[in-house]
Amino acid sequence: MRVIVTGGAGFIGSALVRHLVLEKGCEVLNIDALTYAGNLASLSAVEDKPNYRFLHANICDREAMERATADFRPDRVMHLAAESHVDRSITGAADFIQTNVIGTFTLLETARGYWSELDDKAKDAFRFLHVSTDEVYGSLGDEGLFTEDTPYDPSSPYSASKASSDHLAKAWQRTYGLPVVVSNCSNNYGPYHFPEKLIPLTILNALAGERLPVYGKGENVRDWLYVEDHARALDLIAERGRVGETYNVGGRNERRNIDVVRQICSVLDELAPANRPREELIEFVTDRPGHDARYAIDATRLETELGWHAQENFDTGIRKTVRWYLDNEWWWQPLRDRYAGQRLGLLNSAKG
Repeated sequence: MRVIVTGGAGFIGSALVRHLVLEKGCEVLNIDALTYAGNLASLSAVEDKPNYRFLHANICDREAMERATADFRPDRVMHLAAESHVDRSITGAADFIQTNVIGTFTLLETARGYWSELDDKAKDAFRFLHVSTDEVYGSLGDEGLFTEDTPYDPSSPYSASKASSDHLAKAWQRTYGLPVVVSNCSNNYGPYHFPEKLIPLTILNALAGERLPVYGKGENVRDWLYVEDHARALDLIAERGRVGETYNVGGRNERRNIDVVRQICSVLDELAPANRPREELIEFVTDRPGHDARYAIDATRLETELGWHAQENFDTGIRKTVRWYLDNEWWWQPLRDRYAGQRLGLLNSAKG
């Protein structure tokens, strides 16, 4: 199996690359532009493997994408490259439109041109997996779950850009017959997570004895998915998912943000005791604009059709995650030097 992974130096992408290279023995070409969240250190476990190669390129570069695809001749394209941080999308939406919408269009057109020249057997086997987010569905009330049939209702520039790219992917399947499958996942966490997101930011701030900012009253609910469970799901969806179908990937681990932060504090106090309980560092801050109240994924289709089940629940996954950050300062300290956890996404700093 020859697989192109876009965004393979990112958080979810690097977990997928490690899974494909180390666990599945696939030939993998990782294409990544190495923006601020791309980190080749996350791929140290595979960088010397003969079945792994890396291309530093932007998915919006049509010529580079066509050349890479023609040279590598993939059986599968797994598209994860994206701008992904909601706060950054509030103050810098242009990058999200360019990468998430124009970049996806460029890849779909590149894949369509390549796929159309394959013989019938290779055409039937080829897959383009477009990896997306549950944020395209908008916000849930206190009850119910997002299903694959939930209408799209994005709230932020980030989720709107991902909704746009989902629609493009589905349209390329329906119009041109390109064998596309789409996945929408809940919030990921785990090793190698860039420290701007809630869980790694909380861990590193708490370790440093710095304040732990929590939006609003911390009552926003997210469904948490351990990143290595997600990588296994993506491999399965690309291998066995039905063409033209969407598969929601969720860990069935709903938590309020404040409870996530408190649990991290508790685990850290146990594994790396400090001179006072880290929960005392929690500070409630003005809520994010357009902050969705609750996300929760119904992963029944994935579980029943393809037989996937998460191996980690939140209690086991968060303990593994905290332990990883305690043991791997070599990875996160250089990032911490560049991004010290300052707040992003304030409207008064808005620009193009």
